[in-house]
Amino acid sequence: MAEENKKQKQINIELDEKTAEGTYSNLAIINHSVSEFVVDFISLMPGAPKAKVKSRVILTPQHAKKLLKALNENVSRFEQAHGTIQDYEQPAIPLNFGPTGEA
Repeated sequence: MAEENKKQKQINIELDEKTAEGTYSNLAIINHSVSEFVVDFISLMPGAPKAKVKSRVILTPQHAKKLLKALNENVSRFEQAHGTIQDYEQPAIPLNFGPTGEA
């Protein structure tokens, strides 16, 4: 019976070739409302005056909290194996998401 329940709880996750390549991001911008968290992943090149959002992930607050926990656990494991990750100070990046509205 326990073996049968275990089989029912497994999820088959497919990963196509293009998605498996991944998308490079060195900046994430997070916004939220009462019902969702929006994470924009951006590739910002040094000296370039423009950058594009490469991917947007929209999460429920519950999933955002689970992601936070999973990232914390994985960073801790990484640092135990490889040492502390250095957090370098970066100058503030002025962000502009296109034209602003006028009333």
